[in-house]
Amino acid sequence: MGSYKDADPSLGFLTRKDTEVKLPRPTRVKNKTPAPVQITAEQILREARERQEAEIRPPKQKITDPTELADYRLRKRKEFEDLIRRVRWNVSVWIKYAQWEESQKDFKRARSVWERALEVDYRNHTLWLKYAEVEMKNKFINHARNVWDRAVTLLPRVDQLWYKYIHMEEIIGNVAGARQIYERWMNWMPDQQGWLSFIKFELRYNEVERARAIFERFVQCHPKVGAWIRFAKFEMKNGEVARARNVYERAVEILADDEEAEQLFVAFAEFEERCKETDRARCIYKFALDHIPKGRADDLYKKFVGFEKQYGDRQGIEDAIVGKRRFQYEDEVRKNPLNYDAWFDYIRLEESAGNKDRIREVYERAIANVPPAQEKRYWQRYIYLWINYALYEELDASDMERTRDVYKECLNLIPHQKFSFAKIWLLAAQFEIRQLNLKGARMILGNAIGKAPKDKIFKKYIEIELNLGNMDRCRKLYEKYLEWSPENCYAWTKYAELEQSLCETERTRSLFELAIAQPSLDMPELLWKAYIDFEISEGEFERTRELYKRLLDRTKHLKVWISYAKFEASAIVEDGVDSDMAEDQAQDYLLEQKKQCLLHARRVFEKAVNYFRTSAPELKEERGMLLEEWLNMEASFGDLGDVSLVQSKLPKKLKKRRPIMSEDGPAGYEEYIDYMFPEEAQTTNLKILEAAYKWKRQKVSSDED
Repeated sequence: MGSYKDADPSLGFLTRKDTEVKLPRPTRVKNKTPAPVQITAEQILREARERQEAEIRPPKQKITDPTELADYRLRKRKEFEDLIRRVRWNVSVWIKYAQWEESQKDFKRARSVWERALEVDYRNHTLWLKYAEVEMKNKFINHARNVWDRAVTLLPRVDQLWYKYIHMEEIIGNVAGARQIYERWMNWMPDQQGWLSFIKFELRYNEVERARAIFERFVQCHPKVGAWIRFAKFEMKNGEVARARNVYERAVEILADDEEAEQLFVAFAEFEERCKETDRARCIYKFALDHIPKGRADDLYKKFVGFEKQYGDRQGIEDAIVGKRRFQYEDEVRKNPLNYDAWFDYIRLEESAGNKDRIREVYERAIANVPPAQEKRYWQRYIYLWINYALYEELDASDMERTRDVYKECLNLIPHQKFSFAKIWLLAAQFEIRQLNLKGARMILGNAIGKAPKDKIFKKYIEIELNLGNMDRCRKLYEKYLEWSPENCYAWTKYAELEQSLCETERTRSLFELAIAQPSLDMPELLWKAYIDFEISEGEFERTRELYKRLLDRTKHLKVWISYAKFEASAIVEDGVDSDMAEDQAQDYLLEQKKQCLLHARRVFEKAVNYFRTSAPELKEERGMLLEEWLNMEASFGDLGDVSLVQSKLPKKLKKRRPIMSEDGPAGYEEYIDYMFPEEAQTTNLKILEAAYKWKRQKVSSDED
């Protein structure tokens, strides 16, 4: 025990040392070799079972005289009473007590126990069931009847009590009593199963009229589709066709708008079908399809199609199938008139049916649903309704005036001030061309350019006039195009190509000059390339050089330098070779030309390398690529080229690592290729030597000290 000072009140005035758990020191296993005899798990379990001691059970007691029996009963009752006193609400204890009294043939005591239990919890229907079963088992019929009567009076909503009570009366042959109990039960309006069991009870004793009367009360109590169908099937089973039809007709009057009305109509139609009344069945199906919401009529449609396939002609079958899908689409477009995909499907269905009036009606209804907002994204799907309508009128209905009206109405509807659709303008113009109405097509495209100019419209209009050979119109259109979009390099290039194709060299050159003089261009590189290619195709090498120089004043991009150098390498003037010239002279001339080309190209490369070294030293990769192009060019000239000129300038490629920076800080390293050029290597070497000399001087001075 520790000192009182160290005692802790929370530990019962013990010290921490006293409360420590002292575990035995683990013994070290010295011999770790396997035992010569291995013991299996099965052997361990078998030994454990063999060594298990026998269970201690109380001795069996034999009762030999009435005194011992009375003593046993007194002791047992005392146990039960004590148990009940402790757990009065435990129903199983009461049941065991009563059943024990029953086993002792002391029925008065058993009843007493049951009654006491019911006083505790009379709502527990298990107690009533067990109590009545005990009375029935021991053939106390009146006692059992009394128990059942009290049970169904107190718990009228427990169906099991009624079933058991009726079953008992029926077993003992008291049919009138059972009927009376059913009547009492029906006053409580039970669920459908209770009514059906009453009907089955009457039918077991061939009381058809009574069963019919119960059915009448049943459908009043439960006015559901299933109840009416059962009633009608009951009448049909008894051969009462007129009565069954009457039941169905009454059901339709009451439940035509019910959620389960589909089942009722299907059952009614199948009934008429079985009665060979196909016309009546068809009328029922059609009436049902008109009255039931389309979303709930899937089974009805299937049944109707099956009925028509069996009894109808080809037209009837097709109408049934189309009608089914028509109802579905009607339901969809009613729910959401702006669901254009549903309208497309509906129109496709009507087109497959081939009724022109119906097709036009659906098209008109569809295009009437104009998008509510004037934003192009809402109109993009809608506009195809108009396109399909126009194409239908032209190709299928062959009504050209209606087609023209459709295009006209569509173009009037689109708010061209906010957005337009080039497709509609072009389709309308192409339609007029197909009708050989060139004036109408030009009018449409002219309106398009005036109201809503677009690239597609200009391109297509120019293409049409070009195919017709109207060059003056093409020029006017290109001028309009460039007025509307002066930064459009495609338009400038195509206009220049047109003039070039007409051998208008000066006009072409003027156009290119105008184009490159524009303050902003969308793709200037394409325009410059087209201009340079034009001058090269004309053989104007001096003009081309001037162009390259002007371009280099604007941009010093790597591709421009390479393109310039390649041009110089290939700018051989072949016009100087005369046909009368000797072959040796011609070869000498071409060789001289090649040398000049090489010198010019080399000069361009030198300028480019010098620019990248002095003005843009950070663009090492571009400089490296430029030197590789130069090396390839020198190699392509064979003996004339000098590869060593470039090799001395080529950089070394070094793999390096650099940190990757993210928002949260450094996020690892990445490898990259760095280029070290010869002049950089010399500078690095000088720095190393300088550092070495400095270190040497410091060491000498420290040694002297």
